[in-house]
Amino acid sequence: MARITRKELKTDKFAVEVGQTFTFFEEHRQEFVRYGVIAAVAIAIVLAVLFYQRRQHAARQNDLAKAIQVQEAPTGPSAGQNSPIGFPTPEAKEEAAIKAFSEVQSKYPSSPEGEIAGYYLGSINADQGKLAEAEKRFLEVSQKGDSRYASLAKLSLAQIYFADGHASQGEQILRDMMAHPTIFVSREQAAVTLARLLLHSNPTEARKLLDPLKTRSGNVGEVVLSLYGELPPQ
Repeated sequence: MARITRKELKTDKFAVEVGQTFTFFEEHRQEFVRYGVIAAVAIAIVLAVLFYQRRQHAARQNDLAKAIQVQEAPTGPSAGQNSPIGFPTPEAKEEAAIKAFSEVQSKYPSSPEGEIAGYYLGSINADQGKLAEAEKRFLEVSQKGDSRYASLAKLSLAQIYFADGHASQGEQILRDMMAHPTIFVSREQAAVTLARLLLHSNPTEARKLLDPLKTRSGNVGEVVLSLYGELPPQ
């Protein structure tokens, strides 16, 4: 399953919000000068709201970061010696991660952090082989989440459908993602994922998806060449 990286989680909309606020004030400078005190009060209110949102955003990110730290923690007898946190067994870590992500999702249900927590819970369910639960979580994020995180949920949801015997639904999702890529899931990633899932059931179609990408450099090209090696001979 695809996963969100720490770098992707650091996107902060606060700078954009502040920029838009000051642009608004610049465009309406004369009106604010005309109404003097009203403008000063309005500015104070807007800045107070933005400051509150920034603090709330930082708190949400902090809680999410702690949950991700649990998810990425090492396991084993020596776990925790060279890491801030560790668990004796994978099962213990899994239980702690589910608890941490569930708390984030419950505490911030309509926020990006809550959506990401839901995505991680779906990934854990998939790793556990609980495909029905994973499908439910991914579907919720894909339908209600921000388009970026929704695209990650859709990518995983498509793979769940293929694994659960609903390949046509999975293929439909991936082809739609190829037509509507996002910053988190590119057209190439959706195409390669679909090709990988069709390697054995429809190798001709898989080859058609891979052919335009075989000259790409970097990770995409490497993955495509690897998948070519798994295709049956023509």
